[in-house]
This record gives sequence, C-alpha cells and structure tokens, in this order.
Amino acid sequence: MLIKGGEALEVAGKVNAIVLDKTGTLTKGEPALTDVVPLGRFGNDEVLQLAASAERASEHPLGQAIVRAAQARGLPLAEPKGFQAIPGRGLMATVDSRQVLVGTPRLLAEQGVSANELETLGSELAQQGKTPMYVAVDGEAAAVLAVADTLKPNAAQVVQRLQDLGLEVWMLTGDNHRTAEAIARQVGIGPGNVLAEVLPEHKSQKVQALQRQEKVVAMVGDGINDAPALVQADLGIAIGTGTDVAIESGDITLVSGDIQGVLTAIELSRATMRNIKENLFFAFAYNTLGIPMAAGLLYPFFGLLLSPIVAAAAMALSSVSVVTNALRLTGFRALRAPISHRDVAAVSRGEPAELSPGELPKGPMPEERGGWRPKPAQVEDPVCRCRGNPRDMAAEVRYDGIVFYFCSLSCKAEFEKAPERYTSNPI
Repeated sequence: MLIKGGEALEVAGKVNAIVLDKTGTLTKGEPALTDVVPLGRFGNDEVLQLAASAERASEHPLGQAIVRAAQARGLPLAEPKGFQAIPGRGLMATVDSRQVLVGTPRLLAEQGVSANELETLGSELAQQGKTPMYVAVDGEAAAVLAVADTLKPNAAQVVQRLQDLGLEVWMLTGDNHRTAEAIARQVGIGPGNVLAEVLPEHKSQKVQALQRQEKVVAMVGDGINDAPALVQADLGIAIGTGTDVAIESGDITLVSGDIQGVLTAIELSRATMRNIKENLFFAFAYNTLGIPMAAGLLYPFFGLLLSPIVAAAAMALSSVSVVTNALRLTGFRALRAPISHRDVAAVSRGEPAELSPGELPKGPMPEERGGWRPKPAQVEDPVCRCRGNPRDMAAEVRYDGIVFYFCSLSCKAEFEKAPERYTSNPI
C-alpha cells in the first residue's frame, strides 16, 4: 500500500462512506463469455463471429472476453472497418460489409433497432448476475451475449468488515440495475446503495452527490473512467493493477490490487490518529503540571516545588513516553477477512462463501490493540503441504473451479504435471 501524503492518511480515518467500482475492484476484471442467445434466423457461431470481429478494435474488458471466446471456438475473425466506440453505450463497426452494433438497448434504440425481445432475454441473464450485451446486424436485432466477471475471493468479507467499521458501502457500475443488484447481493450491499447504469462521465457526479449529504467519501477504482471520481472524492484509493491514470489520480495505491488494503488504510489511519492524540495528551499533561511546579507558582498554595534536576528528568521522560507510544504503531496489524480454498471456489461460481461475511474462524483469538483479532487466513500447498497466508504464497493455479496456492514455482510446476494426484483433498 502506497500512501502519497500525510493528509491522505488523516482523511482515511474520517471516511464514513466508501464507493466501490464494480469491475476490477469487487470483481477480478477478467470477464468471460457465458451465454450466446441468438434471435430469429441468426445462428450462434454467426453472431459470435460478427460480434467478436467488431470487438477486435475495442480495449473494453467485456469486448475482449467476446474475442477470446470466439478464438477459443476457432472462428475466423475479420478486420472491422469504420469502428466507432460510444462511451457508456457500446460500439458500431462494419464487418464483411455488414453493419454490426454491440452494446446496450440504448445504443440499439438510438440506431433505430427495436430491442424489446432482446431485453426480455437480457433481463433473465441479468438476474443471474451476468452482464447482457445486445447485438444487432444490418438494423435487425440478432442476439444477446452474456458476460460474467467473477468476484474477488474476499470481496464479500471485506465489504462486511467495512460495514462493521461503521462505513456506508456503495457500489458503482455502468451495468443495468438487475445485474448490479445481483452482484451487490453476493457481496452484501443493499439495493439502496447500488449506483447502476452510470455513464463514465457521471461517476464523479455520483461522488459529489454523496459529498453534498455531508459525507466524507472514499472512492475505490482502477480504470481510466474512474480517475475523475478518484480526484473528486475526499480520498481516492486506486487499485495498483489498474491503469496508470487511475494510480496517478488516487491518494492511496493498493499495489497488489488486493482490496484488503482498503481495510488496512482505514484502520491504520484510525490507529495513527489515536496515537497522535495520546501523544498530545502526554505532552500537554507533563508541561501543564511540570512548568508551574518548576517555576514555583504552586509553592504558595500546595507547597510544591520542582528542583531543576527533577524537571530535566521529567522533560526527558516526556519525550521518551511520546516516542515509545509512537513506536507501538510498528506492531500494527490490520484485521483481515477470512478466506479459504472453498471460499474462492464458491465465490467464483457465484455461490455464498463457506464463511459468511463477517464470520470469524473458530478457536482462540489473540487480543491486539484493545480488540480481538482473527488468526491469519491459512491455505495449504497441495504438493509440499506447506501452509501460509494466501498473500504470501508464490503462485496460484485455478483447477476444476478451485484455486490452489503454492509456496514456490517448483511446487506449481509439479502440480501442473499431474493435478489429479493432488486434488483428492484440496483444502
């Protein structure tokens, strides 16, 4: 975690509302094509080939998911002509002399294409937490493509922990309301705190609207479109695996991309400000009592007089106590949300994690910083049986819907040679 200044650290402790961008923040930002639903005379491969060809010139993650799916099926892709990206709506291009539209119902409506039947199909997919993308060919509604972006394994636990700290948690996305609310349910954000169908240029306005309610707002995002909102927020937190523009716009950068860093930033800020207040108390208490005694001002009333030698010792002790108290921060450890292999696999399938949000692992928990702290999450290398925190492991591999962690690259290579040998008891 990179904190760019003392002011950012101070503001983090005052935050009472946090806005999380969906793609790349709560989700992995690696969407995959899940459904192709053609309409009328159009076939699956035909629609996918046209849509993927049009998306070849796009840098949007959803578009790249369509391209990857077409390539995986071995479909030949043509070079699009007249490509035009329309922010917040989709794109249009000419593929093999055919006019192709890929995007939202608003895009199709603006181009005079009726999408009523497609919207019915898209609504069903959106209720499953998938993002529907509508395709029209030569002015005719052709298909709905559904793309899903899996949640980060610890997203639900982090959201719950933020709520436990007293923060209002909001989710911001350009997805339609049904898809957005389905994702929000999985991470524990209520429908009233979902900001959906937000165009890129309107994200900063949503943050500003919360600020007008006298909230101290933190914004967490990773994309170019998130940069204005990161600047507008009282505290901008950029995902380090995102774009350079977002990183430059943020006050805090989560270098690894792990949203656990949001918890760390807020808890570290609160611990730091608490420590500063304690130091101020020590300093003022020593001087308020010691200076009048050393000057003899209290002698006529209480018979108290401080010799210069004792006064010098007391002054030194004041500095020692302040510095010692400050050094306690070197032992700061942020509370981390629990995570396991089963949690990772369940969340990636869109199911609830085995540990419900906020639930702590069983067993004794050490007391720290005046509160109770859960034991660090532990996962096991299936090859050498070495155990450790997921963040400290050297590599990870997804196999059969489950993420396996490895303490070294050699263990990872050994696993990949014959994964079936190590998957009988993956936890």
